[in-house]
Amino acid sequence: MKNLVILGGGYGGMKILTSIIPNLPYNVLVTLIDKAPFHFLKTEYYALAAGTVSDKHIRIPFPKHPQVSLINGEVSSLDLDKKKILLKNKEPIHFDDLIIGLGCEDNYHNIPGADTYTHSIQSVNKSQKTYNHLNELEPNSCVAIIGGGLSGVELAAELTENRSDLRITLFDSGKMILSSYPARVSRYVKKWFETHGVAIVRNSNITRIEKNIVYNHAEAIFFDCIVWTAGVKPNSVVQKLPVEKDKKGRVLLTKYHHLHHNEHVFVVGDCASLNKPPSAQLAEGQAEQIASVLIARWKGEKLPEYMPEIRLKGILGSLGKKHGFGLVANKPLTGRVPRLIKLGVLWKDKTKKRQFSK
Repeated sequence: MKNLVILGGGYGGMKILTSIIPNLPYNVLVTLIDKAPFHFLKTEYYALAAGTVSDKHIRIPFPKHPQVSLINGEVSSLDLDKKKILLKNKEPIHFDDLIIGLGCEDNYHNIPGADTYTHSIQSVNKSQKTYNHLNELEPNSCVAIIGGGLSGVELAAELTENRSDLRITLFDSGKMILSSYPARVSRYVKKWFETHGVAIVRNSNITRIEKNIVYNHAEAIFFDCIVWTAGVKPNSVVQKLPVEKDKKGRVLLTKYHHLHHNEHVFVVGDCASLNKPPSAQLAEGQAEQIASVLIARWKGEKLPEYMPEIRLKGILGSLGKKHGFGLVANKPLTGRVPRLIKLGVLWKDKTKKRQFSK
């Protein structure tokens, strides 16, 4: 029997599982290793931290199959030469084929104190801890959200609707909020925040963070809670791997998404060096291609000379429960329509994934 090990049950790992299960040969066992007993919808962690959903609303059981087993554990390191996965407080796991989908972690950009004195929404546990802290704040408490990208904007909006008694400040290093989006979207989000009393600090430069203090351009500002959403980097286990990487520390891959010198080790999701910004949609698109490569090998088929481009349908963001923004087919969207579309996409995603857990 051969053992295919999938590290991480995020969007990429989950998509590979659901794609290969109908095509599993009798002599292949699949081992999924994840710290959590469920697949969690990471794109909704902002709502978990804001207190508008509970973890049971964003969790989905992993697929059930007689050839698939789940190990709840944390990966400490990988020995690719010996084909071993070292786990914390557990026996090592051997693999014949390996898929690394360990995701990302906060990138603090070497800012002193950022890793110690800020809260996070990068994992379900960290999001729950952030919610607990925010929930305990007294009325009129001041909250800083560092990072004006999609995660920071969605968190600020959701928290504003759920806790209108809080004074929220969103720090953005750009000249305009969501500067990578079309100007129409940026203006709409800016106006929404102004209407709802969220302060936006543009052209920010966070130089240091101490307990309850943010230093912006060396000016100290007090906050009762500080949440970090200012960028990510590959998982620390991947950072330590002696393999080729790009400038952002993501692993360089062949067109078939495996290492250049090891066709049995694939990388999916945030740790993979692709020509598009990391996203759940990109991870799932890449996962479909990895699954097709594995299935072709199992059937003894020749791999295609070219792999198709992974096409993304667009990006959608929420501004509370009724409004949103996005970019679909290169067309900017604002208002209720993108929010409704996102709800539909989320419902469809949950429904499809739960079919495999029955």
